[in-house]
Amino acid sequence: MSYSLSCRLIRLMATYGFILMSFNIQNCLAEQLQVAFPGRSIRSFGVLPENSADENAKKLQTAIDWATPRGAALFVEPSENPYRVSAGVILKRNVSLIGVHGPVGRGTRHPKKKQPVGSVFAIEDESAPFLTVESATQIRGIQFWYPKQSVSDASKIIKYPPTIQVSKTKTAQGVTLSCLTFFGEYMAMDFAASRSHICEQILFEHCYGYPLSGTFIRIDYCYDIPRILHCHINPANRRFIDGGHGRGVIDAVMAKKTFCYQIDHTDNAQLIDVFTFGTWGGISLGAASYGQLTNFNLDCVCVGIHKLGDSEFNRNWQISQGSIIANAGAPLADIHPLIIEGRGHTAITNVECFSGGNGALTNVGQSQDFLLVRGNDLLTISLVGCRMRNYAADEPITVENPHALIQTSVCVDKNQQPYNKKFLPEKTTQQKKSK
Repeated sequence: MSYSLSCRLIRLMATYGFILMSFNIQNCLAEQLQVAFPGRSIRSFGVLPENSADENAKKLQTAIDWATPRGAALFVEPSENPYRVSAGVILKRNVSLIGVHGPVGRGTRHPKKKQPVGSVFAIEDESAPFLTVESATQIRGIQFWYPKQSVSDASKIIKYPPTIQVSKTKTAQGVTLSCLTFFGEYMAMDFAASRSHICEQILFEHCYGYPLSGTFIRIDYCYDIPRILHCHINPANRRFIDGGHGRGVIDAVMAKKTFCYQIDHTDNAQLIDVFTFGTWGGISLGAASYGQLTNFNLDCVCVGIHKLGDSEFNRNWQISQGSIIANAGAPLADIHPLIIEGRGHTAITNVECFSGGNGALTNVGQSQDFLLVRGNDLLTISLVGCRMRNYAADEPITVENPHALIQTSVCVDKNQQPYNKKFLPEKTTQQKKSK
């Protein structure tokens, strides 16, 4: 056999082997994809980027109706143009709505248009929440885009209903909301249930956005452990799409005087690794809640954490490993990193507060104090290892509650001095009479 013929045979065998290997790999990947995603694309039901929003809403609901008795997943197939869908879609029991994304902070971006690409729903309907969820549902890997929402003009902010809302007519339990990104939402996820239709085991994780109402997640009447994990709220989250929200819009959000994360009527709520920037309040821990909050950063807020309590039993919060930059949204006298009132106990460990200027929004550059304790109920607070800086008052703790018991240990004040102090409650009339 000649040398040239041998080379040709080798090349032919190599080419054939490569093609066969590629074919086998593609088949293997396809089989794995089928195993990993045992559902159907929404396109197979006629949901298409070129359709009208109303048509896509009807066809998406048809897909969900097909999936609910099967416990199936629906794949939001990526596209260079978003799927326009009208509001009012019901994500019925057992259905998963799955896209391709992790949280895409800063935004995906079309190469020629100012719009996101991939698994994207475009929402323009102001009439109702976009998605209402029932039990045993999942939304994962999807972007929600409001193309008509104002980016820089505060007077043109559209007050859209929540993007995702808990069912108001059924008890919703076992809902997973993961790897979701919101662009232009007014309120992202509203899980304010009711006493008659509670929600349970609601998981929010890896969700990004900047709500123009100031509230990203609201939870009420959620028992058996709600969880908010790894969420990032920032007006710059849409930077790659159109540059992000301007200062006027951020100031308007601050003027709403709302909290980014609101929680009430919950059992042992869990908040881990949460961030917000440019919302008036960071986290509201309602009077009928208790749980743990750890690893947080609440930046450019007026009030970082507001903790209330309506009982001495199970109205206790453990707060640790976080920082609060309270410097905006009100006159200096009303800016407080921490406010505690009502009843119950609050344990604060390794929390620092500091302030400074920031050009992204109007601010005063410091807080009034580190902690404001107000009200008239007996409450208890312990602070350990806290760093207290950039407050205007002489003392880091302002006590307006005569019945508060406060103990601090190994803390550091604004003068870099040890701050170990105990505030004892005044004796009540009943205690004085008993003597």
